[in-house]
Amino acid sequence: MAADDRLDLPMVGERQSLREQVAHALRAALITGEMRPGVVYSAPVLAAQFGVSATPVREAMLDLAKEGLVEAVRNKGFRVTELSDRDLDELTEIRQLIEVPTVSRLADSSRAEEFERLRPIAEEIVSASERGDLLAYVDADLRFHVELLSLCGNAHLVSVVRDLRNRARLYGLSQLSERGTLSGSAREHLELLDALKSGDGAAVGRLMAEHIGHVRGIWAEH
Repeated sequence: MAADDRLDLPMVGERQSLREQVAHALRAALITGEMRPGVVYSAPVLAAQFGVSATPVREAMLDLAKEGLVEAVRNKGFRVTELSDRDLDELTEIRQLIEVPTVSRLADSSRAEEFERLRPIAEEIVSASERGDLLAYVDADLRFHVELLSLCGNAHLVSVVRDLRNRARLYGLSQLSERGTLSGSAREHLELLDALKSGDGAAVGRLMAEHIGHVRGIWAEH
């Protein structure tokens, strides 16, 4: 890895396992675009930057590979997975097919209390977007959608959507955050909760379709 490819990675401590901490830091570098698609990263080189042995870095990279974020390159390291426009379009289409009808069916005023429990997470998303905390934004966004979909009672569906969202990670969030693009998408989570509480399934479906479409638009802008 060339000197220009050196990452600004934090040193890791002992509160979590080294594997978890390294995976968290690498995921952050992927989200912000610091780790670039197509570039091969060496586990020993990254380990030296972290100040740890190569083993937890390799283990963390294998975890990311299972999520489709990187791919192993024999005898060299790991390459950040590249997604084409077609890949993103297809992943978006699958999300639309699964999430729009599923979330629409949840609309029920009698479940208002369940939806209200998600409001603090929705507010976290907005707060993270406003202060430009990209890792917190993505973390809260994933938790919101996973917990919302969990209300449908289908664990397999939730697992599929989680995998889709991991594979279709957001690109160039730092630039988009600076332009304020993320704030609008963040506030859509609050609008969605209001529609769910009102029991308006049609409005929920429309909002969900627009929200997923906006995410695809964010990718397209980058």
